Amino acid sequence: MAVSGMTGFGRAEGAAHGVRWIWEAKSVNGRGLDVKLRLPPGFDALEPVVREAAAKRFKRGSLQANLNLRREESAAVARLDKVFIEALIDASKPYVAAGAVAAPRWDGLLQVRGAFSQDDEAEQSAEEKTAFESVLIGGVHQAFDALNESRRAEGRTLAGVFGAMIDRVDNLVALARAEASAAPEAIVERLRTRLQQLAPEIQIDPQRFAQEAALIAARADVAEELERLAAHAAEARSLIAKPEPAGRRLDFLAQELTREANTLCSKSSELTLTRIGLDLKTVIDQLKEQAANVE
Repeated sequence: MAVSGMTGFGRAEGAAHGVRWIWEAKSVNGRGLDVKLRLPPGFDALEPVVREAAAKRFKRGSLQANLNLRREESAAVARLDKVFIEALIDASKPYVAAGAVAAPRWDGLLQVRGAFSQDDEAEQSAEEKTAFESVLIGGVHQAFDALNESRRAEGRTLAGVFGAMIDRVDNLVALARAEASAAPEAIVERLRTRLQQLAPEIQIDPQRFAQEAALIAARADVAEELERLAAHAAEARSLIAKPEPAGRRLDFLAQELTREANTLCSKSSELTLTRIGLDLKTVIDQLKEQAANVE
């Protein structure tokens, strides 16, 4: 089965130029393809490449891709703002002399925001940054491949669900055919019984009676609706086996199936056939709900 879902998660990570990178990509249902990105400052040039990579793999879904960067400890550069620290010490001297506070300690000074920092961004040349961005682009492809496989795994589950639903539609159509084939005789007998109950003393013209019965039977004929139901079900079965995205087409077929099931119920003159039509509508509603999960 080639059906793909729209819910999934993918991750890729690695390290280059003293920086550890992590790509995370996740997606949920969406009517079209909506890609949201969260990139660190200075890496905006990656956005069109990431969007293109997403568009090549996915056709529908609300997708979010995040890039996190962290300098490896061995490559991190610690920086002290000596001027700021000396200013803090000078500012404390009057309070220490007055006995209001204790003399500042080194460990306390390092806790003051701005006194100590650890660079998270590498100082890179233009060539190094280009090479690093190339690594990041390879990483996002890995993350999207993992996300794609996650969505396909969901699709394999959905394909089984669709297969069972379509089997149910086929079975109900077969039951409806059997019931509809006996409907004309039942209509004639019901009409004759009704006329005898209403006016037993009136002699019914056989030719006129046959004409009226034929008109009623023609209005109640559901053969075309059953043929279209079977054809739509066969098309749905074909779609879930094709490699192309099937979600939009499945949604359209569900609408067509609903239309035919509604007509079947409205034309039915037999309680059993009406119940079959209602069962069809229930299964088709379930199929339509699941189609919203398919790419």
